Amino acid sequence: MRPCLAAAALLCLATAAQAQVKIGLSAPLTGPDAAFGQGLRGGAEQAVADLNKAGGVNGQRLVLVAADDAGDGKQGLAVVKKFAADRVSLVVGPLNAAVAALAIPAYAEAGIVAVTPGTSWAPLTARGQWNVFRPFANDSDQSTIAGAYLAEKFAGQRIGLVHDKTTFGRGLVDGVARALKAAGQSEAAFETLTPGERDLSALAARLKRARIAVVYFGGLGPEAGLLVKAMREAGLDAPLVGSDGLLDKEFLQAAGAAADGTVMTLAPERRLPDAKGTPAKSVRSPEADTFAAQGYAAVEVLALGIGGAKSADAQAVAAFLHRGLPLRTAIGEIAFDATGDLKADPRRPAYTLQVWRRTPDGRIDYAGNAIAP
Repeated sequence: MRPCLAAAALLCLATAAQAQVKIGLSAPLTGPDAAFGQGLRGGAEQAVADLNKAGGVNGQRLVLVAADDAGDGKQGLAVVKKFAADRVSLVVGPLNAAVAALAIPAYAEAGIVAVTPGTSWAPLTARGQWNVFRPFANDSDQSTIAGAYLAEKFAGQRIGLVHDKTTFGRGLVDGVARALKAAGQSEAAFETLTPGERDLSALAARLKRARIAVVYFGGLGPEAGLLVKAMREAGLDAPLVGSDGLLDKEFLQAAGAAADGTVMTLAPERRLPDAKGTPAKSVRSPEADTFAAQGYAAVEVLALGIGGAKSADAQAVAAFLHRGLPLRTAIGEIAFDATGDLKADPRRPAYTLQVWRRTPDGRIDYAGNAIAP
């Protein structure tokens, strides 16, 4: 090839590269939380397809680069290195709190912006990182609402707190303990369990001996189901209160009939928009649907940041998002504060209380069973 033709080919390749913007996705595509991660991926893919069909952003086409962090901190750090090497400077994820706790500082050092549509761990945005944005409420809101409910509903009664030793679970329980203390109450028992632990009979027996009237659990659905079932088998009728971590089919599978009466904090339902483009993957399980709309909105946030900054540079996008301007997304109009958290909006409650109840046809479901504030 003649030099001038070679130069023209290189210029063509460079122009093509400049005409697209890579958006990374860090999510558990395998492992215990794969259903949630695949939902996040499906929503992000649909958003990219819809935005590209509408002309892209600033004349540039979006390309989603998905990476599996498996919900593991070390693998999440490996994803950071991969994105940095591939010059991906805008990322959706991580989903898991334990992954985000390690990865967000590494993303900041690598000059990468992260919009975390599933990490509700409250301290994530309290560490002064310039690069993290959370397009939904955090666990401090769940803890505050749950703590207020416990303090009012079980005033003067013995309250037990149990967590699963994870960043997510411990953060929830610590927040509930603070809310109880602010209301002039304290827990009568503070216990832990280990994720994957199957026999919780000894824990249930300790809670019964402590004469606990209600148990708040910080953790996920499988262990919550096993815990409430063990409580019933031990003759402890205390209701279980938990977070949106209970929104998992394994909660019902593990708890069975014992799930009846369980209360959880849950964000208002968000639905994936009708597809304008052609998503690469369908999102159709309850677990996937939990995060599909949030994945879609996270891509929208980055796209709006690129459009507002008139640049795909990570620092410029972050600076624009930190301005706190209202952004219209699939989950409603949102705006970020100086930490990257959502600005409070009194028109939209961060979480509601839902109770699992037996339906006339014999199922146990939470749909439509909101507890009035």
